[in-house]
Amino acid sequence: MSSEPGSAGHDDARVAGWGGVSVPGREVRSEDLERLTRDAVLTRGLARSYGDSSLPPPSHPVVAGSVLADRLLSFDAETGRLRAEAGYSLHDLYRTFLPRGWFTPVSPGTQFVTLGGMVAADVHGKNHHVKGSIGGHVRELKIRVGTGDVVTCSRESWPDLFRATIGGMGLTGHILEVELTLERIPTPWIVGIKRRISGIDEFLAELKNDAAEWPFTMGWIDCLSRGRHMGRGVLMAGRWATPAEAPKRFPRHLPRITVPFQCPEWVMGHTMGRLFNAVYYRAHGRHVRPSVLHPEPFFYPLDVLRQWNRLYGTRGFTQHQCVLPDTAGSGAVRGLVELLTRQGGASFLCVIKDCGPEGEGLLSFPRRGTSIALDMPIRENTQAMVDALNEFVVNVGGRVYLAKDAFTRADHYRRMEPRLAEFEAIRRRWDPDRRLKSAQSVRLLGDQP
Repeated sequence: MSSEPGSAGHDDARVAGWGGVSVPGREVRSEDLERLTRDAVLTRGLARSYGDSSLPPPSHPVVAGSVLADRLLSFDAETGRLRAEAGYSLHDLYRTFLPRGWFTPVSPGTQFVTLGGMVAADVHGKNHHVKGSIGGHVRELKIRVGTGDVVTCSRESWPDLFRATIGGMGLTGHILEVELTLERIPTPWIVGIKRRISGIDEFLAELKNDAAEWPFTMGWIDCLSRGRHMGRGVLMAGRWATPAEAPKRFPRHLPRITVPFQCPEWVMGHTMGRLFNAVYYRAHGRHVRPSVLHPEPFFYPLDVLRQWNRLYGTRGFTQHQCVLPDTAGSGAVRGLVELLTRQGGASFLCVIKDCGPEGEGLLSFPRRGTSIALDMPIRENTQAMVDALNEFVVNVGGRVYLAKDAFTRADHYRRMEPRLAEFEAIRRRWDPDRRLKSAQSVRLLGDQP
């Protein structure tokens, strides 16, 4: 099975997402995904979506798991075209193809995701301003749609279904196979920089400057500091190393530490957040030279900790990830950070990224602008905090990322997503009885529970 040992998933009574949100139900798995999905209403992979997008609705509490359907079906070493079952993981792809000089053109922040999950969420990475989301590199999909038929779709064949499935959170069909094009890379090493930035306005300017020079950019920001230090943080940028720059050996696989139990709530609380943010900020200088970096901690910094979601305790956590369009101006980003600090949004992880043009997926998240992702422990005021953030996002023309969401209200989502009507029309065409659904689609789209 191509999964992280001990990854979050399910027990006999409940099915959970990575953030700890759970519902009554169970997950069933088989190597024969085509057979398994005949009567299923939802398929999921390695359970790394944070909220309820991979959780079944109350009326159908069984979800099909794809992780045993993980065969690599074909690879063309001339073109980089790869075809695999939906349960094939990015972790397996990394270990198989990086030594051979190939890698996925787009990678999210964890390698413990499946190809089917990557397509369903239309994942993006540090290089969205250069390469877009993963959907732009997908060539063909094999899907079981709501009528029960198995359909192969692409930009040439059933393009409406193809566009709706990319970023469609599994609501247009069960993804059975994925064909995409890998990218040839010069070496498996990264040349990169990390430097601290003193405030949010400087951060936004430097993020744009670095995006013109570096294909991979992102930043961590301190969302607890106020005044002139509000939004201070560490900016990271990188590119693939050339053969002249890189070590001759292949990067060794790094050891991982397992968080052994659910931690008490104070571990990820306000006081520890301030301490961590201060230490991490001071650990970096303002002027640093590029250096050769190991690819795993560069792409997947949290994967070094197995079960890191346990740090948030028994109530779990949620992430509010939004994109604020460039048309709203840099003042929108400052306004969101100010709102966040007023709300007391303690977080060990607040990530800011530069996004490029909107992708073709009808519910794909990124658009040209700035993405801000904030991990928040679930507390009594979490719903109120998400409501306040979403009202701000709606007013500036932004949107939230469904793969991370657990608290957005249906009214807010409909106001921030003008493409939803077209998506729902295509969904009705391929699933007129609304057989395919999730706990998230019940919450956001009005599906019958």
